[in-house]
Amino acid sequence: MASRTKIIAIIGAGPAGLIAAQKLSKIENLQIHVFDQKPSVARKFLIAGRGGLNLTHSEPLPKFTEKYEENAARFAQFLARFSPDDMINWATSLGVSLFKGSSGRMFPDGLKATPLLRAWLKELEGAQVQFHLKHRWLKTEADQKLLFSTPDTPSFEFEADAILYAMGGASYPHLGATGSWIDPLKSEGLDIDPLVASNCGFQVNWSDHFIGRFEGTPLKNIRLTHNNRSSAGDLVVTKNGLEGGALYALSKGLREELQQGSTRDISLDLKPGSEEQALVSSLSTPRGKMSLSNFLRKKLNLAPIQIALLHEFKNNTDIQNTDKLAALIKNLPVELIGINGIERAISSAGGVKFSNLDDQLMIRKQPGQFVAGEMLDWEAPTGGYLLQGCFATGVVAADGIATYLNAA
Repeated sequence: MASRTKIIAIIGAGPAGLIAAQKLSKIENLQIHVFDQKPSVARKFLIAGRGGLNLTHSEPLPKFTEKYEENAARFAQFLARFSPDDMINWATSLGVSLFKGSSGRMFPDGLKATPLLRAWLKELEGAQVQFHLKHRWLKTEADQKLLFSTPDTPSFEFEADAILYAMGGASYPHLGATGSWIDPLKSEGLDIDPLVASNCGFQVNWSDHFIGRFEGTPLKNIRLTHNNRSSAGDLVVTKNGLEGGALYALSKGLREELQQGSTRDISLDLKPGSEEQALVSSLSTPRGKMSLSNFLRKKLNLAPIQIALLHEFKNNTDIQNTDKLAALIKNLPVELIGINGIERAISSAGGVKFSNLDDQLMIRKQPGQFVAGEMLDWEAPTGGYLLQGCFATGVVAADGIATYLNAA
């Protein structure tokens, strides 16, 4: 006698939900339904592709897992189920090769998300995964009965044998991740940390003169330090402050300190490839009739924005002193006065605490219901760690669903 086809509902058509759908679609007698409140899938995934789609990182796994900080041990187990090598093989299976950038980050050939997503969706459709778009999840009732609202009906019901919640956090809410799932899940007894901005920009009190000239200007090849943690990379000056990968890597500690109600300084190294004493030697040479700005530009190859930053934060007396100027180029304090809103953050922290879940990411109080992706209470810097984490948790949850249905 043939076994009954079992129904799986995946709520959220982002990376975690789609990779779970792909994995489960390979199992016989499972019917996969993916729901999303937007009219198209993987919108944030496509936005990530505008920056080159950094899928993962090439560094050794022990160093890789350190990026998940207090969740490092947990993510070491998740990455054992879907590793960076698995990510590379997954993309290759869809006809897209990855290459390693100079920083060790892994990107698809062409640096675009669209070809990869197109191939991914073609495979899912070929595996008869069914998509239900413009369906906003409202709540889940007894017996795995899901309630959605759609443009056509305020209450659409769908019953499933297993459910995966993969609705994302609350960054870039216009793309679909709004955190609206928090109250319904809290009402079911789940312990959920508030969602806060992660990999976010920070506010700086720029002078009108500085921001009028340099808003939108990139600050290349610098190093930031805060509380003995350093991060190299680029920044961009915004109207309200600073954004960019070098700052995102330090965002967790900065956010936590700023939330306590005081400003925080970061140290900006404008010439990370040069030693301070070498700068002193270069600056000690006669500059003749050259202005200080021209001298710094020609002698140290400082960009106009770097020179302007020195003037922005320090007085002329310090800048005219060779030793002090060299020290400032290597260690320029920049005061952060606040955090940019979560709506502009790359990702969010907080979410469903792991204490609610078993090792397969199933909700202990609600057997058959699983959580993956940015709905979970974790964070990681940009650089391939975010997408890798979302994919890995999606795979772990998919394996958990398969195990649960086999035992049910």
